Amino acid sequence: MRVLVSDKFPTEGLQVLEQAEGIELDYQPGLSSEQLLEAIVEADALIVRSGTQVTEEVFQAANKLKAVGRAGVGTGNLDLEAANRKGVVIMHTPFGSTTTTAEHTLAMIFALARQIPMANQATKNGQWESEPFIGIEVAGKTLGVMGAGKIGRLVVERALALKMKPIVYDPYLGEDTIRQIGAEQVDFEELLTRSDFLTLHVPLDTETANILNSETLSRIKPGCNIINCATGGLIDEMALAEAIKDGRVAGAAIDVFAKEPPGPDNPLLGLEQVICTPHLRTSTRDAQINVTVQVATQIVDFLDKGIIVNAVNVPSISADLLAILRPHIELAERLGSFQAQLYGKGLEEVRLEYSGTVTNHPTEPLTMAALKGILTPMIGPEANYINAPHLAKERRIRVTETRSQTSRGFSSMIRLTVVGAEGEHALCGAMFGEGDYRIVRVNGCYVEALPQGHILVLFNEDHPGIIGFIGQVLGEAEINIAGMNLTRQSIDGQAVSLINVDSCIPDEILEKLRAHPHIVAAKQIVL
Repeated sequence: MRVLVSDKFPTEGLQVLEQAEGIELDYQPGLSSEQLLEAIVEADALIVRSGTQVTEEVFQAANKLKAVGRAGVGTGNLDLEAANRKGVVIMHTPFGSTTTTAEHTLAMIFALARQIPMANQATKNGQWESEPFIGIEVAGKTLGVMGAGKIGRLVVERALALKMKPIVYDPYLGEDTIRQIGAEQVDFEELLTRSDFLTLHVPLDTETANILNSETLSRIKPGCNIINCATGGLIDEMALAEAIKDGRVAGAAIDVFAKEPPGPDNPLLGLEQVICTPHLRTSTRDAQINVTVQVATQIVDFLDKGIIVNAVNVPSISADLLAILRPHIELAERLGSFQAQLYGKGLEEVRLEYSGTVTNHPTEPLTMAALKGILTPMIGPEANYINAPHLAKERRIRVTETRSQTSRGFSSMIRLTVVGAEGEHALCGAMFGEGDYRIVRVNGCYVEALPQGHILVLFNEDHPGIIGFIGQVLGEAEINIAGMNLTRQSIDGQAVSLINVDSCIPDEILEKLRAHPHIVAAKQIVL
């Protein structure tokens, strides 16, 4: 079987493929888009890093493709929907570079504290003065960590060894879990006002986009240093530049930008107090060898034995069972993502109840899928079908699973209940036909909504005029309604609406909806 490698690979990774029996290595780094379309035709598997864009056109041209391996965590260069339609397994290497990223974060902290890049440049320019580069010790300083996933925890661990005082803001983790890793739990406001150094380790989503902006930076502790080795888009770069010029923020170390590479007009590039690196968080020889050897091994195991490891779009089951369970897997994952986006704060317990014909097959892959759906909004692409149960256990989330062959009203149904800081909430999904699944209950209210795209979830008092108001607000914003599901438990009680829309709803439109006196809550879900 032919394995195409279209990005540069270290020798150690290539050797895994060269030495595998029955594998023909086709090593063509640096292919153009047109060349990739030709080379992919006869490939049984494709291995890439970040340099290759695997588009829908590539998947359509691939006649024999069974799997794509991504050396690294991110899958932004892969069209996952096209892969699903083609039935191609996508695997990545989520943990191969966590240590490297954590170490780069610490390197950035030291570089800021001692002004190392600035002093280096001055010395090379013939200057021999230390006074302009008087730094600070990191020992005794408060390190604010936003997001305590795998990398955030490694940063905390190393900060403790440096005698720093780590505080953590992660609304998806309980106080006991954060205390267990040696840090103090704080809310977002306290993170801003107490941190001497503030490092970001969260995924980019609707809640975290530009989380450090002109308004939040105005409340930050004067003299704070900010580090971002996570992902671009978490910081309003213009606002950060202004905060540094004003003197509120002492400096920043930025490895990732909203636009990469950053344009010459990016205000951060011209500031002496800002250290910039070109996405170096995973750029060590050790990490590159780790992820390439790992992904090559995964591809060989898949082609030779049918073993799936670290897949982002399927759990580890046989191809035959996957064909049967795929719709249920998709439904379980979307139910999990829906619940996490609505009620994921301080999650303590997840209960899964399977009923009807779905219980004729193993349900463990569905539980993995539901947990992946729950965890991905919290920690990003690090979560996959394989490690989701481990990550849930690591976060001290209790997971229970029950099965019943009888299902009220539906041939096959999944009920997902979450218990956390916002109480207990249940969501049900059911199969309506081959590949056709819907959300059918929200906290006991009957609905029939497609779990896909942008969904506006509204909780409102059952009062005349609400539907007209919603339609008017969305219409004025030129947001098209694709489907509307309204339900209530009783007359004059609280009603629930699930409204599918064709595009993202801006924050100002959501605020306009929330301002209505009879609308209790409005939230946008993206599936």
